[in-house]
Amino acid sequence: MSYDSTNKVCICITGPTACGKTELALHLAKEFPVEIISMDSAMVYKGMNIGTAKPSSKLRKNFPHHLIDIVEPNNTYSAGRFVEDARECLSSIYKRKRIPLIVGGTLLYLRALRDGLAALPGRNLKIREKLDQEGETVGWQELHNRLLAIDPDSALRISPTDRQRIQRALEVYELTGQTLTSLHQMKSSQQKTPISTLAIVPDDRIELASRIEQRFDSMVVNGFIEEVEKLMARGDLSPTTTSMRAVGYRQIWAFLEGACDWKETRDKAIASTRQLAKRQMTWLRSDPKIKKLPLQFDSAMKGIRKEIVKFST
Repeated sequence: MSYDSTNKVCICITGPTACGKTELALHLAKEFPVEIISMDSAMVYKGMNIGTAKPSSKLRKNFPHHLIDIVEPNNTYSAGRFVEDARECLSSIYKRKRIPLIVGGTLLYLRALRDGLAALPGRNLKIREKLDQEGETVGWQELHNRLLAIDPDSALRISPTDRQRIQRALEVYELTGQTLTSLHQMKSSQQKTPISTLAIVPDDRIELASRIEQRFDSMVVNGFIEEVEKLMARGDLSPTTTSMRAVGYRQIWAFLEGACDWKETRDKAIASTRQLAKRQMTWLRSDPKIKKLPLQFDSAMKGIRKEIVKFST
């Protein structure tokens, strides 16, 4: 079976964290000639394996993966770069007559690739310094509250602890007088990529919450704390580095610095992951372009398999 590249439609599997996207993708890779394009803002970083639930090197050798381990954690990876990298991957996969399968939960990347990037202003150091000072003085929660009043849609997608994205959203508003949401809704001049997106959206939040808790505990058993220790030992990272703001990493970093005990660390990491999943589900449910699938493995596989066959010959 090969992919009908004349349609130039790619398939994306997404959903909240811990819903089983990677497991589904690997099962599909055993059945179809797929190549997986990771759509995860943390898996791009080298050395961040356990806390990102990154597929093992053995699995990636057996089943082709792209956009994993491509950036050092002291660098920043953006939605704009993802679009460029993903399009290069799509082009090469089409040429090989194989099936591109985008898999991940970074929905900002999905929107950028599918709908095009909005024409946003460049960075303004003066405004950023002012916002940094405000954040340190009144707290980033207060700046998040300001964003909620200005641009509630963006605020729902951005965690109150994600200072970088809060800063950027407020910076754009100060520079343009328009919200990120309104700018993204404007027609982009950039090429858009047709994507058939299927999302696992659990009806039972209790089951997803249980998965999140079990996965975190499993990560710890598999060496998550030791992984963060190695990242700290590099000497070129800090708690404010973009990569180290990832859920789980920032909480364990604080634990290793002695800022909290293990129980508090675990509780905060699990709570932050649940909040991330809640924001992801809110986004997915509000997007009419996305087809929703149940959490149950067999039902989700049936829906995704049907979509793949539609574009295969």
